[in-house]
Amino acid sequence: MKFTDGYWHVRQGLQVLYPVEVRDIETREDEMTVYASTKKIVHKGDTLNTTLLTVRYSSPMENVICVEYIHHDGMDDKGPAFQIYKQPDLKVQVEKRGGAVTLTSGKLTATVRPDEGWNVAYAYDGRRLTGTGYKGPAYIKSSESADVYMREQLDLGVGEYVYGLGERFTPFVKNGQVVDLWNEDGGTSSEQAYKNIPFYVSSEGYGVFVDHPERVSYEVGSENVSKVQFSVPGEKLKYYIIGGSNLKEVLQNYTALTGKPALPPAWSFGLWLTTSFTTSYDEDTVNSFVDGMLERDIPLHVFHFDCFWMKEFQWCDFKWDPDVFPDPQGMLRRLKDKGLHICVWINPYIGQKSYLFKEGKENGYLVKNPDGSVWQWDRWQSGMGLVDFTNPEAVRWYQGKLKELLDMGVDSFKTDFGERIPTNVVYYDGSDPVKMHNYYTFLYNQTVFEVLEETLGKNEAAVFARSATAGGQQFPVHWGGDCSASYVSMAESLRGGLSLSLSGFGFWSHDISGFENTATPDLYKRWTAFGMLSTHSRLHGNQSYRVPWLFDEEAVDVLRYFTKLKCTLMPYLFRSAVQTAATGVPVMRAMVLEFPEDPNCHVLDRQYMLGDALLVAPVMNDQGLARYYVPEGRWTDFVTGESVEGGRWISRQVDYFTVPLLARAGSIIPVGDNDQRPDYDYADGVILHAFELADGTETTSVVNGTNGKEELKVAVTRNGERIDVQAEGTKPWKLLLRGISQIAQIAGADSSVTGQGVLLTPHAGVKQISLQL
Repeated sequence: MKFTDGYWHVRQGLQVLYPVEVRDIETREDEMTVYASTKKIVHKGDTLNTTLLTVRYSSPMENVICVEYIHHDGMDDKGPAFQIYKQPDLKVQVEKRGGAVTLTSGKLTATVRPDEGWNVAYAYDGRRLTGTGYKGPAYIKSSESADVYMREQLDLGVGEYVYGLGERFTPFVKNGQVVDLWNEDGGTSSEQAYKNIPFYVSSEGYGVFVDHPERVSYEVGSENVSKVQFSVPGEKLKYYIIGGSNLKEVLQNYTALTGKPALPPAWSFGLWLTTSFTTSYDEDTVNSFVDGMLERDIPLHVFHFDCFWMKEFQWCDFKWDPDVFPDPQGMLRRLKDKGLHICVWINPYIGQKSYLFKEGKENGYLVKNPDGSVWQWDRWQSGMGLVDFTNPEAVRWYQGKLKELLDMGVDSFKTDFGERIPTNVVYYDGSDPVKMHNYYTFLYNQTVFEVLEETLGKNEAAVFARSATAGGQQFPVHWGGDCSASYVSMAESLRGGLSLSLSGFGFWSHDISGFENTATPDLYKRWTAFGMLSTHSRLHGNQSYRVPWLFDEEAVDVLRYFTKLKCTLMPYLFRSAVQTAATGVPVMRAMVLEFPEDPNCHVLDRQYMLGDALLVAPVMNDQGLARYYVPEGRWTDFVTGESVEGGRWISRQVDYFTVPLLARAGSIIPVGDNDQRPDYDYADGVILHAFELADGTETTSVVNGTNGKEELKVAVTRNGERIDVQAEGTKPWKLLLRGISQIAQIAGADSSVTGQGVLLTPHAGVKQISLQL
């Protein structure tokens, strides 16, 4: 939202009051409060009829500073509010130094300089990150209405880039954009977003989280080209400056503040196939898809039933349509006997024709109008109501319906929608309906995730969610919404996923080949490679099926190839997932996250790192041209073994079975021997691929079990022409030294030369190997 008319003027009908002079600073052991007047006080009379802003600085956890601007503090804050996790026994230091007052949390400082009018600087380990000064923060009121706003402007440096703010399909770098955070069902081709997150990160190594679930309006180097401006309606503004030694640490600190992603079950990383949306299907159709995949040797791991598993006009009643599925429990048992997990589509809406509408109305489980009647409309479902998740009884009621499905054999729920939330309603707990518009999705996905976890166990819960807000990363997985069958939409989907990953979300997926329309065989095959090299992989569409043989026979071969490749990469992918659950650093990573010192990586949005060691560059054109940037260092094509020197752009023609997949020098990637399933014993028969080990370095690799616990750890040390390998664990293992063609001597193992390097097979029980190159 813009408040000024160019640099000099304020927009007509607005009054902008900004701090001009610090009048007082109160300090405590762990907090400082600054009182700033909005005009220069020359004599006592100037203190009359003057606005005084209160600015409070505190810290909930190390390396995070909370900033609160308050105009009038008399109004009680209605919920909802984001869940903020605070660090116990935190040590915060407040001190005065030469006229300045500084609050320090860890290595992060906020320094107020009252002798300079309004001047606040934020620094990490002595390095200035950003700050706010003259005409930066402001209280704004309208002379034409009762509307009031609080605003902040933080400095944006030369060459500094801003990322995040949720799953945004607009340009990856947010500089120059106007962004209003308001969850909407706008597809992937607009400025609207399903997942609006009031958090951004800067290429300069810090993050800013605005602690407001309502609409937050951003002007990112737009209204004022040297500032990031954010504003909210009301009398208060609260945000956090988040520091770290690099962008990864910033994300670790942000997710420590708002919640770490849960670890999804290993089976969820496999191939998902759906019925598609408005297609006609029954058990015979489902079996034709499942058996068709099995007959073609395409590993399939999850089958998803979209909307019409329930009878039309009755969404949601959580009952299988008896005309189409007369024996649902038997059908699920038969599908599970084929090795499949089952997901079904749900949403938080209750159509009037559903028997649940009457239950919800009589028991007060549905959101109400101000007059006490049930809120309803005809969009999506005729006469539909909305479950009130602020009512604990309504939560238990909703979870009880889902529990019946889980007991029947369902393993997961696609939690669709959650964006179309009214603002003229009344909630059970008195929450502000405007704040609930974005926050509703948190309660919705939390409700579903918790019943999955309670029923199936920890690390066995997975939703497939479309909408989200801050904190929603705790309930994975999320997918990118309604994209179209085009290369343009493929690229915008990846932009959205990378923006979401820089907003604290660790796991992300998208509809392979596009949801709207039907892809060409060419696009289907290219998108398949991208989809199977994402954390989660789903074939889904709108009005047409997505089984590969409907495109062409080569599509069958391409899907088979990349599905099996992903299964063999599961020891590496699941290790990355375990790290994501522990740290909050996403599995799919924008290049800037892994290479912040390389300015070439700051704007890249058509390639990404999958974990910390694999670079993926999907082909996004019908010419088969792969064009991508390789950071400095020596990289190895994971499939062919060809090496390339980085620090440059590469262009090459590739076939449908090829996507640039490059391994980073010095990395060790565990590869499994099972190409049929994503959930197997990763340490059994694992081969650890070691790439371009540098002299004088030690590299370690961990293999986790599907329970997330460590099963095998291998450390490789190179000193000149000597390599020492030490393993911890009970499973047999092998080490493939890639880029090395021969060795002179070896102790404790057998060796064989492959097309990619030297494969070492330790003798039975041997935990340590030494070899001479």
